Amino acid sequence: MLAAAAVAGCGSGSTGPPVLNFYGPADGATQYSEAAQDCTAQSGGRYSVVYNGLAKGADDQRLQLARRLVAGDPEVDIVGIDVTWTAEFAAAGWIEKLPEDVAAQVRQGTLEGPLQTATYQGALWAAPLNTNTQVLWYRKDLSPTPPATWDEMIAASERLAQQGLPSYIEVQAAQYEGLVVWFNTLLASAGGQIVDEGGNVLLGQGDAAQKALSIMQRVASAPGSDPSLSVNKENDGRLAMEAGTAAFQVNYPFVYASIHTPPPDGGGGGTFIDAQGKPTTADTGRRVVDEFAWAPYPSVDPGRPAKPTIGGINLAASTTGEHPDLAFEAIQCLRNRDNQLRNAVDGGVPPTLADLYTDPAFQAEYPAWEAIKNSLDNASVRPLTPGYTSISIVLSDLLNPPAAIDPATAVPELVDQVRGAANSEGLVP
Repeated sequence: MLAAAAVAGCGSGSTGPPVLNFYGPADGATQYSEAAQDCTAQSGGRYSVVYNGLAKGADDQRLQLARRLVAGDPEVDIVGIDVTWTAEFAAAGWIEKLPEDVAAQVRQGTLEGPLQTATYQGALWAAPLNTNTQVLWYRKDLSPTPPATWDEMIAASERLAQQGLPSYIEVQAAQYEGLVVWFNTLLASAGGQIVDEGGNVLLGQGDAAQKALSIMQRVASAPGSDPSLSVNKENDGRLAMEAGTAAFQVNYPFVYASIHTPPPDGGGGGTFIDAQGKPTTADTGRRVVDEFAWAPYPSVDPGRPAKPTIGGINLAASTTGEHPDLAFEAIQCLRNRDNQLRNAVDGGVPPTLADLYTDPAFQAEYPAWEAIKNSLDNASVRPLTPGYTSISIVLSDLLNPPAAIDPATAVPELVDQVRGAANSEGLVP
């Protein structure tokens, strides 16, 4: 049952200050709850904000919100939506376009990539609360110089495997959105694009898709690859690194907080390792965390920076709520500097406000900030089209398992299936 049950009816039937119900992801619940409390206090008694946690999985979150919004639920005031849903929710009439004065305030000081995710047909429909991007996390003892390209990383993994050392390259390759993010990043890094905002399929232009597919197939099938790669998600890569079996992983910043957090909530520094970098049950005094480092996301083409796909959460005012003006005000409070700083330091999600990245205090609390900012500056955005969910389902089905991809023949089928999904033709898997 959603937490909103405890406050149902307070938004419209109460004689006191309006209650603004904020529905957001379960991840980050502590930080979002604290932000809601702070914004309630800062409102001076004009309104209160109540955080209501959605389901753990993104698909379930989307379904919960869609059901309530389609039903015209007046108790839904503010929604924390995945960046891939902005176009869909706007086109469906579920969220309010930001008024020009609010939009101007949101644009001021916000990074360009996150702003793109909140934009549809030239208008701003949401305010970026946090963003997310991947960087390369690696073991310094196994790779003193981090690989700059995927070719270099695959070659390094193969050498480590030949030496009997930890060699896994951890990526998100299960049949879900994470696999599509990997493909989109490789495609954009090679100069390609899946579709444009109008749903026109650009996937078959040039050789970018074939380059992306080749890398995916090689990572999954190379000697020393993780045999469970085709079912791995973000947490599986984190655990493999902490267990001492992975040499490299492309993953989100939460892995840094995890490896520095004591069990049972985190990896507690990872498995002890011996002088050869192998996992050991003996306490040698050296742990994975002692060799844990980060670097920019590997490039597809040498000399061309990678374009990691950004994620994150955008805040929007629902069209079903009864207090849109107050909702817009509360949204700006929920994403203010203090709350974004707390989300970043305590929750591991990068902020969307540019000036935080130049703050020495933030840099000290967020050691990987430079690599993360580099990824955000070169970011790619997933297709800004209402049909993205269908496109994602089709791609994740066609690309899994990645070891079975035939780069020479797969592109035409991808183009055909994506075109059908973008045009709402046929059935998705």
